[in-house]
Amino acid sequence: MKRADLGDDEMLDRARQLSLELAARRTVRDYSPRAVPREVIEACLLAAGTAPSGANQQPWHFVAISDPDTKRRIRIAAEAEEREFYERRAPEEWLQALAEIGTDENKPFLEIAPWLIAVFYERTGPLVDGRKAKRYYPHESTGIATGMLIAALHKAGLASLTHTPSPMAFLNDILDRPKNEVPYLLLVVGHPTEECRVPDISRKTLEQISTFVESSPEPDS
Repeated sequence: MKRADLGDDEMLDRARQLSLELAARRTVRDYSPRAVPREVIEACLLAAGTAPSGANQQPWHFVAISDPDTKRRIRIAAEAEEREFYERRAPEEWLQALAEIGTDENKPFLEIAPWLIAVFYERTGPLVDGRKAKRYYPHESTGIATGMLIAALHKAGLASLTHTPSPMAFLNDILDRPKNEVPYLLLVVGHPTEECRVPDISRKTLEQISTFVESSPEPDS
């Protein structure tokens, strides 16, 4: 497919517009049970599937869950890991950082939100002759695809939350995924409640997150 040849002004306008759209995205923990059509989730997953990947192996798999019983099982298992984390494994400085955004081991959004998307990456994949094939940069590739999924969900008017209980092997069991797939994260998806609380956060400036290395201008002769 031939890409549009844009002028400098239009490139800048498009880049700034997208930046403004994504700047409005916030992580949400208070969800409404309001339904979201499966077709919307499908379209966002198709967007995620366009991500670049090592050797174009596309080592990701997305399991979209709306079944209440399955969401309940995931919540029970996730909260068990979270209790272990908050009570035994988390260092004090980590707990202090989390206290600022008001999180704890209770994760009701795992049941309330209309959709959970479990993201997996493949460590290996099958070859034609049945041998296992190595996946190249599966973790990085799946991270890029997940970022594109979050952006697509935001563009569709939906809120999302990245949830990473550790370990997450329970997702393989509950969702019947093969052993060569590793849970990457759980994405909670839906509409925020009317009373949704969003942490008052700020983003780092361009100067804080980037460095430019450019050629020096030619001296006037």
